[in-house]
Parts: sequence; structure tokens; C-alpha cells
Amino acid sequence: MPPGADGGGRELTIASAASSLGSVDEVAAALAGQGYLADRSLATAVFLGADLELPLLLEGEAGVGKTEAAKALAAASGARLVRLQCHEGMDLHHALYDWDYARQLLSLRAAELTPGGAAPPELFGPEFLLRRPLLEALEHPGAVVLLIDEVDRADDEFEAFLLELLSDFQVTIPELGTIRAVGRPLVLLTSNRTRELHDALKRRCLYHWIDYPSREREAEIVRARLPGVPEAIAGRVCAAVERLRAEELYKLPGVGETVAWARALLALGDPEAPLGETLGVALKVREDIDRVRESGVLSGV
Repeated sequence: MPPGADGGGRELTIASAASSLGSVDEVAAALAGQGYLADRSLATAVFLGADLELPLLLEGEAGVGKTEAAKALAAASGARLVRLQCHEGMDLHHALYDWDYARQLLSLRAAELTPGGAAPPELFGPEFLLRRPLLEALEHPGAVVLLIDEVDRADDEFEAFLLELLSDFQVTIPELGTIRAVGRPLVLLTSNRTRELHDALKRRCLYHWIDYPSREREAEIVRARLPGVPEAIAGRVCAAVERLRAEELYKLPGVGETVAWARALLALGDPEAPLGETLGVALKVREDIDRVRESGVLSGV
């Protein structure tokens, strides 16, 4: 029986990732040290999630920095980042655990071939357990940031399973019993709001909406991600992205595309290079590129 499971095994100890995040200002400074510029409201949400040991649900459009926030938080706090990328049709065998059936068969075969007839192995014990991200986060002995990414892409059934995890930070494996985490990992869930999450899940979380940054804030982010970038490039790219987000496009550029666009102009070595020649860095839909070129929305940038 694995550590932390009912039945006499030693309970699992998970150190909090919040030990170095003693205030809202410290959270903001720690994230900034990783190149992630969080505004006051996001820093407050992260601090409260860590201090109150509550999961934090980050919602926003794709590309606003939800996943990067979790990565920066893990790096800033010295915690291990465990990421579960959600997708349609995901079940417990993808998220929590599975059994190593190949090793089980080999072990049975080896027992059969052993002279004298060795006792068959315990097939559903820790030796044959394949640990998926959620179980890894519970069993890790140190500080953990658990990122449950794009939870809106998962099915309703998976949301229902998360209720047990987020309520009591424990999971039940029928063959092994209940596995509990003594200390709670710092949990961040992200959602692009492709569908509404159930109220039962939201009630177990703190909530924060991340919007696109202002033009000035985005320029600060570009300078933080690309130290030494010429002001002409940072300002020009952010002005162009601001115009693009005001258009009716299938997919608006995120902060990552803004940084990539600035990097592209740096690679070209020409801050004044026509933006129309590099639109594919910021826009990923052909119809969007055609519409922007035909409308001339980037003229003068």
C-alpha cells in the first residue's frame, strides 16, 4: 500500500509552496523575478490561494498568461510544477493512475517459470501502479504547484471527480484505498471559458479573471521577456496588437504572440520591417490575415 493510503502506511507530507510568498507584494515581486508581471489583483488572488490553501481558478481568453502564471509561481517558490493538460474524453487513467499491465503479465509469467512454483505477485500493489499527474502531486514529498490546465475542455464526469480532490485533497483507488495529502499542494486551474464550469467546482475555488493587458502594460511585459529589446520594436508591436484586438477576428493574438512578434522583428534586424510580412507570427487563421491586410488596419504602425 503506498504512503498516504489508509491501512497503516505512513501519511504523506507535502510542503506548502507558499512559504516564500508572505504578502501580496512578495508574490508580485517573486513573479516579476521570473519575468511574469502580475497586476495587483492577480497577485492578491495568488497570495490568498496560497495562504488560505484554496484552489485558484484563472479564467480568461486564450493567450493572456494563465498557464504562464502557474509556471512562474512554481519557479518563484522553488516548487515542483505538476501539470495535467485536460482534453475531451479524459478519464482517471489519464489523470490519476493506471496499472502497468505489461509488467503484471511478465511478473505472472516469471512466477510460473520459477522452479518450485513461486507465489504469484500482488498484481494490484504499488509496484505496478502507474502514477499520473494528480497522484504525483499528492505523493510528492516536497512543495508542489498543481496546474490543471484548460479544465473547460474536460467532460462533466471529470469535473465531478475533481470535487473529491479539491474538497479534501484525497483520492480513492479501489484496489489501494484512500490516498490523502497531509499538506495541500498549491492548485491552479485554468479555463478559456469554452463552456461554463459547474457551480460545485467553482465554489471550491477562488476565482480571478485575467484580461488582455493594456498597451502600456504589454510593452512592460515585452521588455521583461526580451531584455534589451529596442523601444521602437516593443512600442510598435504593442500598438499593432492593440489594433488587432479591436477587430472582429476569429482568434485574437495573446501576449505570447506579442512577445513572439517582437522577437521576429529582432531576428529580422529591422524595427521598421513591414508588419504585414510577419502577420503569421501574431495571427493563426488565414481569414484573419486576409481581413487585416484588406482593411489596412495596421497602416501607419
